[in-house]
Amino acid sequence: MKVAILSGSVYGTAEEVARHAERLMQEAGFDAWHNPRASLADVQAFAPDAFLAVTSTTGMGELPDNLQPLYFAIRDHLPAWSGLPGGVIALGDASYGDTFCGGGELVRELYAELGIREVQAMLRLDSSETVTPESDAEPWLAEFMAALQA
Repeated sequence: MKVAILSGSVYGTAEEVARHAERLMQEAGFDAWHNPRASLADVQAFAPDAFLAVTSTTGMGELPDNLQPLYFAIRDHLPAWSGLPGGVIALGDASYGDTFCGGGELVRELYAELGIREVQAMLRLDSSETVTPESDAEPWLAEFMAALQA
């Protein structure tokens, strides 16, 4: 199964989680692909069977600058990805209240517009509680991979 891993990162943490997810998925036999500067054409050329988005949150609950061009290109073109499975790992700081993991919520809304079905609940990683988000994501990633293979 070909899994496109999309990432948005402010300080590099979400990108590290995405790279870790890519390695784990490849080790499990998935054809996982991650390019933090991917364009819509890059994603379409890969022709994914599933999606994983890993994103931090910035500002007032927005996506990081490096993910915005891809996000808006997808929203503008609405590719035919309806029915494909997907998942979201969101990073944030719970002290921001209502905007905690807002970037992930934006991706979830985009999934809904595209008809991508979330195969499990979004993982929320709180930077005020963890210093090892890569390893904290591993149990969720194991469940995600199992759901993709089901």
